[in-house]
Amino acid sequence: MAKQHWLVKQEPEAYSWADFVRDGRTDWTGVRNFQARNNLRAMRVGDLVLFYASVTTKAVLGTARVSRVAFADPTAAADEGEWSAVELAAGRAFARPVTLGMIKAEPGLAEIALLRQSRLSVLPLRAAEYARLIELGG
Repeated sequence: MAKQHWLVKQEPEAYSWADFVRDGRTDWTGVRNFQARNNLRAMRVGDLVLFYASVTTKAVLGTARVSRVAFADPTAAADEGEWSAVELAAGRAFARPVTLGMIKAEPGLAEIALLRQSRLSVLPLRAAEYARLIELGG
């Protein structure tokens, strides 16, 4: 089965790329949006992921992969409903960050979900979008 491609967003003040690299892997918890939760539930082991630092950095900083499929989010309170998490393994850092400005300026990324659904924290990517972001990141 073909690998899927994803972009996950995180506020650097909450959990930075450096934290992720140091830890090597992490449970991607705390997602409280139904569409993002459904995206987590669609992930499969081995799927390719890009890490986007939001708010202050606004750039794709590196790669990751899904190392465990969706499971109950341990950070969700019982009265919050059923939320999911996945485990991600850190990959490699980009040689140069791919900033939001670079993404907006790239014609091949005009339809990327990051621009259409900017508040969503877990986004699917087309294979060509993933490949172009990898290329831009060096």
